[in-house]
Amino acid sequence: MLIGEVSRRSGVSSRMLRHYESLGLVRPSGRTGSGYREYSAADIRRIFHIESLRSLGLSLREIGRALDDPGFTPSALVGDLVRQTRDRIAAETELLTRLGRIRAADPVGWEDVLQIVALLQALGSKSADARQRAVLSSGDEVPVEALVEAALGETEPNVAGALRWALARSEDGGAPALLAEGLGSSVPAVRERAVQALVELPGEEAAARLRDALANPDAVVRGYAALALGTRGVADAVPALIDMIVEGRNDTDAADALSVLASDTEAADRIATRLVDRLADDTTGAPARGRLTQALADIPGPTASHALVELSQDEDRAVALTATYLLRLRDAR
Repeated sequence: MLIGEVSRRSGVSSRMLRHYESLGLVRPSGRTGSGYREYSAADIRRIFHIESLRSLGLSLREIGRALDDPGFTPSALVGDLVRQTRDRIAAETELLTRLGRIRAADPVGWEDVLQIVALLQALGSKSADARQRAVLSSGDEVPVEALVEAALGETEPNVAGALRWALARSEDGGAPALLAEGLGSSVPAVRERAVQALVELPGEEAAARLRDALANPDAVVRGYAALALGTRGVADAVPALIDMIVEGRNDTDAADALSVLASDTEAADRIATRLVDRLADDTTGAPARGRLTQALADIPGPTASHALVELSQDEDRAVALTATYLLRLRDAR
């Protein structure tokens, strides 16, 4: 088969076939009487083998070794190709993400593009000071997606605080949804950063995301959400706050949030009733019962007062003494 026919059937240009020949990758087995290259069936099979290996990303030199070296083992080379491909995908993904950030900022000219690129590069700096300066000087130029990504990955407290500040003042309404996605991360530290940033966002959407976070399987996330909602007067936080008291996680802050929620007699009585129910639960241990008793101190109303009277006679001496002391304080008021 002559070179033109081989080219048509294989899809490899005549020029490339000649290049393969010059490299010794594939040599036509014969020549016609007129001196034209003539390829045998074995030659054509080798051409297809070359193209198959090229599709995997092998260089022509590596293809030559693979086809001609009887002792060649592909495992190491394939492993290298896997690593190179992953690196290339990561680089391309990073580029795609950066382009998306620039497009989201809707630049009006190349000066805007260059400014955004500079800010994005500064956010990725190894210097915490450089990252913090970039955040504080960014204004509204940095797309909210970039701020959220930086906030979820930032380990330096000062920079993290600056990023949360920037997110809170951002006029882009997409931050709550993006941070809520971070609450589902498999990395605990990312979930914590996400809820910390969400807590500082104003608006109803952020509050709604925090309500959803009350059911998050991560106790740390639930705790941040409950404290934030409790201090804002959101009654949905009460069960999570009481759980925090029972478990001894930020129990003092949780008790303070409950006192904020006990803003009227009806609300105070509901909270006191929930506290009493947990005190009576057989699964509630002695330390937790002591914390629950202390939480009743700042809950006004007759239900809390009656509960403290009964607790002053509790079999647990520590609980009884705590309740007696708290009753004296209430009487002094």
